[in-house]
Amino acid sequence: MNAKELRKYFPILHQEVNGHPLVYLDNGATSQKPIPVMEAMDKYYKAYNSNVHRGVHTLGNMATDAYEGAREKVRAFINAREAAEVVFTRGTTSAINTVAYGYARAVLKPGDEIVTTIVEHHANFIPWQQAAKATGATFKFIPLQEDGTVTLDAVRETVTDNTKLVAIHHISNVLGDTTPIKEIAKIAHEHGALLLVDGAQGAPHKKINVQDLDCDFYAFSAHKMAGPTGIGVLYGKREVLERVEPMEFGGEMIDFVELYDSTWKELPWKFEGGTPIIAGAIGLGAAIDFLNEIGMDNIERHEKQLVKYAMEQMREIEGLTIYGPQQDRSSLITFNLDTVHPHDLATVLDSYGIAVRAGHHCAQPLMRWLNCTATARASFYVYNTEEEVDVLVEGLKKTKEYFGNVFS
Repeated sequence: MNAKELRKYFPILHQEVNGHPLVYLDNGATSQKPIPVMEAMDKYYKAYNSNVHRGVHTLGNMATDAYEGAREKVRAFINAREAAEVVFTRGTTSAINTVAYGYARAVLKPGDEIVTTIVEHHANFIPWQQAAKATGATFKFIPLQEDGTVTLDAVRETVTDNTKLVAIHHISNVLGDTTPIKEIAKIAHEHGALLLVDGAQGAPHKKINVQDLDCDFYAFSAHKMAGPTGIGVLYGKREVLERVEPMEFGGEMIDFVELYDSTWKELPWKFEGGTPIIAGAIGLGAAIDFLNEIGMDNIERHEKQLVKYAMEQMREIEGLTIYGPQQDRSSLITFNLDTVHPHDLATVLDSYGIAVRAGHHCAQPLMRWLNCTATARASFYVYNTEEEVDVLVEGLKKTKEYFGNVFS
């Protein structure tokens, strides 16, 4: 099924914005949702809305089966060894903070090291920055190549026997580069360190096999992969998750509660206190079904071809700067146009019905390294087409012409 055929499953795409057909190129921020996802969540609320794990009545059993069924779908999607290694969270940010608070702040001490890069999204940067401040650990950064990518030699030079945790992106939300996770995991483990991967831009766009990657943690969000907002996943190896303390305490995550002490349920439920995000999990499960039907290899292939086509067209625009690697990019292009501020650029594009992102993309340290305060970003997904790329390129040319006339 090609992109044009897939668009029928996304009602939001069939509308006009400011008198023009919508061209939605902000998928790095959130993807659109297909009809099967919305129907699955609607069915839960209409047919068997109930809390999970707590009741023995029919609706409760149906809800529990659907909720835990979604966990199994996630397990298979990322090839975890067992469903107990899949923890539902509010999203990538919540998943990373679970490790930062439940592990890093609990075990790190002065002299220990947390290693990351300045490319990271703030969600995979600030938790470690603050954990280092709270524990006295050292916060270290892997040096970058000129295009912002990371080499294995740079990783080897940075990670030491004092390193306890390496936290790095799978795919950058700004540069679009793919990090060699499997090889970095090997380096980290040789030094006795754990590896956490921010997979927010990875899981939606490529086939994930956490056992092959050998990462200790992998975090991602449903809303960037055709699922609902408000739910995400923390994958962790069982032996590692058992060392992480829960962040939230309350109902459902307990085993026994005494007056002066309590014990927790086994994995993964010790991390899922309170009423969980039931409809969200069901929606995520439906999104995984939808993506699996298309095929993750097909999605990655389509997006790479689309980005390649877009890069070729955009390079023809004089004064347009593209940031990051110029070859083998995944799903997005970040750029600036002459002296036009990205917010002005995005506003003009919006007047033509084109939705792109503008700002620092929650990556201010990287923006400073790039020597700019903000950039524009066009990010693609399975339903985007070459015709939409053509509309974007034409919109950029009109924007350049408009501001050229204003300042001439």
